[in-house]
Formats: sequence, C-alpha cells, structure tokens
Amino acid sequence: MGGWFYRNIEEPGKLPLLVALASFVLTFLVTRTITRLIRAGRGPFRNVSTGGTHIHHVVPGVVLIIIGGFGSIASAERAGPGTITFAVIFGAGAGLVLDEFALILHLDDVYWTEAGRQSVEVVVLTTALLLLTLGGFAPLGVNDLTEDERDDRRVFLLFLAVNFGFVLITLFKGKLRMALIGMLVPFVALIGALRLARPASPWAKRVYRTRPRSRARALLRAFRHDKRWSGPRRRFEDLIGGAPSRLPAGESDHH
Repeated sequence: MGGWFYRNIEEPGKLPLLVALASFVLTFLVTRTITRLIRAGRGPFRNVSTGGTHIHHVVPGVVLIIIGGFGSIASAERAGPGTITFAVIFGAGAGLVLDEFALILHLDDVYWTEAGRQSVEVVVLTTALLLLTLGGFAPLGVNDLTEDERDDRRVFLLFLAVNFGFVLITLFKGKLRMALIGMLVPFVALIGALRLARPASPWAKRVYRTRPRSRARALLRAFRHDKRWSGPRRRFEDLIGGAPSRLPAGESDHH
C-alpha cells in the first residue's frame, strides 16, 4: 500500500489534490449534517443572520476559496506544509460553495426544493472526477498512449483532437456526465457520441427535426433510462443530501 501511495500520490505531486478532495467531501458532509439538524430543530446549531439577512454558507465558502486558491499559487513548496494547509482551506471552501450550487444557479433559495438536488449532483460529479484524476487518469485519456506515441507529437495531438471531438458531440447530445467523464476515461465519450441524443438536447432539436423515427427512438430510450435510474439516483441523493420539502412555490425552509 505504501508503494502504491508513493507512486500514484506523492511522487506525481498529487498529495495536495488528495487533501483538498478529503477536505471538500468532509466539509460537504458536515455541512449537510448541520443543515439537516437545523431543519429538524435538533441540536445546538442555528441559522446565522445579521441585520435580518440570512448568511448562506456559500459566503464563507467563497472567502475560503479565495484564500486557499491564491495561497496555493503563492506557495512555492511542492506538497509542503503551506501547500497542504491551503489545500485544506480551498477544499473546505469548495465544499461550502458547491453545497449551494443550486442557489447560485437559480439566484434563489432552493436549498430544500427539487431544484436543490442539483447541488448534490454537482458535488457527486466533482468528487468522481477528482477521484479519477487521483487514480491516474490523465485528461482526455492520454495516459493510454505508449511512450513512443507520446514522443510522436502528431499522434499525440490527433488523439487529443479526436477524443475532444467525441466529448463535444456527447455534450451536444445532452449527456453532460458522460462528456465530463469522457475527458478522463477513454472510450466513454465515444460511447456517448455514438448513442442516441437526449430528446431536449441541441443535437436532437437540430438533427432529429426531420427524422421522426430517430426522434421517437430517442424519446423511448430516454423514458426507459429515466424510469430505470431516476429512482435509485434520487434515493442516493436523498441519503447524502436530505429529501426536498413539499412546500408551495415561493416558500422555503432553508436553514
């Protein structure tokens, strides 16, 4: 285990990234635990307000991101104490900010609504991408190239361009998760590019406009996919982030 950790984390200089990821996940989990306790009226925690204004935790999160980001840039030590400290600060700030990603996106307090699920989805996706990076996956899958291929710049650039093309097609087909993961894991973007587009995607609206059969197949596949996976995904999101409230539009129980 020690040999693996040195070869894959310490030697490539990924220790600050690992620390930032741990801080990010821990901060998100602690924050969600506290907000769920406040929501339930349990424990010593209360909302933070000043002058009648509720202070969302995205505010200290932005401050921590600024401190951690600029501090890490200014730190010249490779994985030294300063870099590790700023990695912890940056990870904590990112956890606080992304926990309220939906609030930033909608410019509204949607924390405990259906729209608030987007925060959990972004946190899960960010964690998955960082874990893939820590696991040794290079951007756009270039880690699968041999040493001779890496020396051949033309092959290297061609590999990047082709894979990036698949990523763009996957993105236009409305498959954001596959596109992002496809930047790190080879062939994921290729699969996304070859399969049918999501019905509401830019690709479907443009390409399937004169192809009713393809449009019908895309609708049917999207329906089957959502029916199969939406339930488990929602239960997983509720487990780590809390279930949304069933409140009338315009009301919020964000604590």
